[in-house]
Amino acid sequence: MAGRINDDDVKAVRDAVPIDSVVSEYLQLRSAGGGNLKGLCPFHDEKSPSFQVSPGKGLFHCFGCQEGGDTIAFVMKIDHLSFSETVERLAAKAGITLRYEEGGYNPSHQRGERIRLIEAHQAAADFYVRALESPEAEIGRKFLAERGFDQDAATHFRVGYSPAGWDHLTRYLRGKGFSDKELITSGLSQDGRRGPIDRFRGRLMWPISDTAGEIVGFGARKLRDDDNGPKYLNTPETPIYKKSQVLYGIDLAKKDIAKASRAVVVEGYTDVMACHLAGVTTAIATCGTAFGNDHIKILRRLLMDNGSARVIFTFDGDSAGQKAALRAFEDDQKFAAETYIAIAPDNMDPCDLRLAKGDDAVRDLVEPRTPLFEFALRQIVGRYDLETPAGRAAALDEAAAVVAKIKTSSVQREVAVQLAGFVGILDQEFVVRRVAQLARWARDKGGDGRGDPRGGRGPGGPQDRRGGTPQQPVQTPAAPSGPALNLRSPAHRTERELLKLALQKPALVSPAFDAYGADEFTAPPYAAVRQCIAEAGGAERGLGDNREYLVAVMDAAPNNTVRSLVTELAVEVFMGRTIDETYAGMQLVHVRLRAVDRRIGEVQGSLARLGSNVAPDDLAAAQNEVWVLQQYAQSLRARGADAL
Repeated sequence: MAGRINDDDVKAVRDAVPIDSVVSEYLQLRSAGGGNLKGLCPFHDEKSPSFQVSPGKGLFHCFGCQEGGDTIAFVMKIDHLSFSETVERLAAKAGITLRYEEGGYNPSHQRGERIRLIEAHQAAADFYVRALESPEAEIGRKFLAERGFDQDAATHFRVGYSPAGWDHLTRYLRGKGFSDKELITSGLSQDGRRGPIDRFRGRLMWPISDTAGEIVGFGARKLRDDDNGPKYLNTPETPIYKKSQVLYGIDLAKKDIAKASRAVVVEGYTDVMACHLAGVTTAIATCGTAFGNDHIKILRRLLMDNGSARVIFTFDGDSAGQKAALRAFEDDQKFAAETYIAIAPDNMDPCDLRLAKGDDAVRDLVEPRTPLFEFALRQIVGRYDLETPAGRAAALDEAAAVVAKIKTSSVQREVAVQLAGFVGILDQEFVVRRVAQLARWARDKGGDGRGDPRGGRGPGGPQDRRGGTPQQPVQTPAAPSGPALNLRSPAHRTERELLKLALQKPALVSPAFDAYGADEFTAPPYAAVRQCIAEAGGAERGLGDNREYLVAVMDAAPNNTVRSLVTELAVEVFMGRTIDETYAGMQLVHVRLRAVDRRIGEVQGSLARLGSNVAPDDLAAAQNEVWVLQQYAQSLRARGADAL
């Protein structure tokens, strides 16, 4: 059995890999103030950023779905890795050699499945790159050269070649220590009559990487006429490769996409290469599947939510382009509003355009031209004879159903006015009313599709996605972090602020805070966090290594709900403008004063209920306690934090 990773090494990995650099591999981050960063949460679908990262504390937290934690927790969650797999991956990134207890070095065959499959793909990519230099691969080099790609281009994109034999790669990877089971699971090999054989044979190979830059699959192009397979063959669905969740070139393009707030979606691997070599370094492509909702989520996290974001499709002007436009409306109208389509002369793709007219023509192609919704509507309208009343009515009927799906009323009206012009109807208000009518009918029917009262499905009301997970969004709003939280309550607001101080700025509340009991926090979730801080060594422990302190507090959490609240409080901004000793003292006093007042009320209430049945000694003790507490409360009100 593999040994447990040494605790000091785990801490070294946490400290060595900045959380913002890791998170930035998956989404765009911008300043959120107070040293924090914000972005669109990768764990639930949202239109405005509620996901925050605190580089100074090494923590993240989403105020929408309540996911939170440190760098290790983020990678575990987003890439579905075990704890040890995550530490191993981050250690490799940081150049840290891990030590394993109870068994010494962790042998490779005992490492996590995902890491092993990634390593197999990395080894395969190296093998294919070397194979492209072989005499057999001349046909592949010729294919690239005919499309304007030299050796430097092939090297940049790591293009390779899969030998035509049955098991060249399989034997090579076996020699590297990979088992037959791992090769089959990875999709690099497939079952043959006498054991595993290569899945890709005699083809030009493009490695497909995820957002983090790790190779998860391959795209393979047929080169020979005697190859009876499809023109393009992709890796099958595997534990690390989901074709609907990968974009070719995203590892190369993501930084420029985030920087320029622009993405160019093309149709093939050579189109991505042509665009990048022409200077359009934001180009990406789907991998053997239509552009869909999961792809939209990837791009939106990189583009974030700003008015200047643009996505340009270079699909041709036939039905493929129309389907892409309609899908954008189906999946995400906000995305559709930021999306354009670019059609090259003679419907040439970027690769052909670069060959025929050069790099300038490619760069000019992807300048935003026609909004995608306009293209979609023109395609619909163009199928009808607009010279006849019947043709105009039929065109309006179909196109209005598409416009009715737009949920934002102002945008819906604007597009409806444009639709009137496309169809040739002078009465714009008639078209606006028709679209609004279809939208109302669809809402009344409770559907989510076309909004056609004659049987189509209409758009449903807005769903509340707060608290949902990527796999199963909940249907009702999640309770706010705990059963008894009420941020309208002055007591709860003050308790929350004091806990934030204890987690984020412990020097301002130590050592007084550590004398506070959990019972001084009226909200059970806050009392649970107070208990976690105590079990982690108190706020005074945070005077040293703040990251280590926060990790200790999270480790003390009894469940994920409390752990999530810890990360939330550790990254949330303060309510006050100036966070200093005076501000901290106010929170300490208010929490203590309310606790004292509650105790006074409890004792007096007990005495009132018991009446004359109280023993004289008990009565004297209770009256004395009330007197002491009242004096303490008076001192707190008069002297503030000096009375603590």
